[in-house]
Amino acid sequence: MFHRNIKLVITGLILATAIWQFSESNIGNGIFLILLALVPLFLYFRNEYILMAFLQLRKQNFEGAKKWLSKIKNPDTALVKKQQGYYNYLQGLMLSQTNLIQAEKYFKKAIQLGLNMDMDLAVAKLNLAGVAMSRRRKLEATNLIAEVKKLDKQGMLKEQIMMMKEQMKKI
Repeated sequence: MFHRNIKLVITGLILATAIWQFSESNIGNGIFLILLALVPLFLYFRNEYILMAFLQLRKQNFEGAKKWLSKIKNPDTALVKKQQGYYNYLQGLMLSQTNLIQAEKYFKKAIQLGLNMDMDLAVAKLNLAGVAMSRRRKLEATNLIAEVKKLDKQGMLKEQIMMMKEQMKKI
């Protein structure tokens, strides 16, 4: 919605108004303004369009997620580094259904930029392993699956890892 620097300016202005309200002995207004300043600060670190795209993915609505991601015009300038990683991760998830070659580029860029959660990193590497297997790069797929095993601490991807290993035996 707003550029990331504008969000910081809005936060600063709200905090300045809160300090002014404290100096005028309006403690309730000052506390409310400090809490209000947390909203643009939160949205600085978590982009609202990416949050909405994740919400659509949770509902298995890929078209809705694409719509929200398409609203981000310049991800390199509008997003901080981790948000760029998640932007590329979501783009890779969208394209993994149709175009594996482009999805591979997005997943590699997402891993390079970094993802906060180990599970997201594991899913990205598992998708990369699937792409490597489909392109007959067995060694790369084996290495990626080993990394996925290390990242999957809860065992949520155990079935997918077993399926990938079975498919690699056929190659």
